Amino acid sequence: MILDDFRKITLLDWLKNDLLLTVNSCEPASSDASFRRYFRITLPEQQLIVMDAPPDKENIRQFIKVAELLRPSNVNVPTIYHQNLDDGFLVLEDFGTHSFLGKLNPDNATELYGGALDSLLKLQANTDINECALPHYDEALLQRELGIFEDWFINQSLGIEIPAALWDSVRNILVTSALNQPVTCVHRDFHSRNLMVLHDNSIGVIDFQDAVIGPVTYDLASLLRDCYISWPQQKVGLWMAQHYQKLKQVGIISCDLPLFTRWFDLMGLQRHLKAIGIFSRLNLRDGKSGYLNDIPRTLSYVMAQTQAYPELDGFHDFLQGHVLPKYQDLK
Repeated sequence: MILDDFRKITLLDWLKNDLLLTVNSCEPASSDASFRRYFRITLPEQQLIVMDAPPDKENIRQFIKVAELLRPSNVNVPTIYHQNLDDGFLVLEDFGTHSFLGKLNPDNATELYGGALDSLLKLQANTDINECALPHYDEALLQRELGIFEDWFINQSLGIEIPAALWDSVRNILVTSALNQPVTCVHRDFHSRNLMVLHDNSIGVIDFQDAVIGPVTYDLASLLRDCYISWPQQKVGLWMAQHYQKLKQVGIISCDLPLFTRWFDLMGLQRHLKAIGIFSRLNLRDGKSGYLNDIPRTLSYVMAQTQAYPELDGFHDFLQGHVLPKYQDLK
């Protein structure tokens, strides 16, 4: 807390004495699963967002790089007005207080998801993956992410182990499916908490600093099988198929819909396993227990997909027989 207060004092000193801004108020705007914090500052004629990203824990240069990459793609990312690389501060455009998650309801879901999918298509179709110099979502990264599920959820949270041969088989199925897909720019956290609904109902995109070049279905699965809100499978299937058609029209994919659906399902499964591991790690390592509330929904996605594919029968049985009972005991 003392360190956090010191950083806020340093931040305000930079704003007032270096940038010569008249700061009438500085209030917490949000925080996330990382070490970043956000403040909303009120100036005489406008409000802005200030990112506090400790340089020893966060890389704001990558945030700046990806923002500059996505803006020419017509993805609506916040303008960066001022930067302090040494201390880890950025002054950003304020996208307001209406998150995609907060605005969603059954009456406006089709409209809002339409806008989000349009933003995703711009990101995928307009970003030149040959020139963007982003890291690749390669096998090593996919395997590391799956390791988070095994380590933090299965081993540390539940205190059990997955049979090695079974886990090797699951990882091989998921990694092979991911690597067989066409690649695009991938936001990597394109979901309802990282999208904002602006005053004109357009979609603003935030938290994009971890972008990579990776599987075409990754962001789609992140959005439509969201860890923070779920929709009936019929709606999800319709939205997925509509995006599939648009990807086909712009030449990003040429596969048939059943193969694309398989990619989408297995990519979602990979992401959900990783997310469960991350939620567990946030609780055990960082003391952020609130993310435990998102495990049941995420685990339900996992159970649905492992049940849908015969080659995952063994994993489904393991989850049903060992993981779910142990997890219920913890709740």
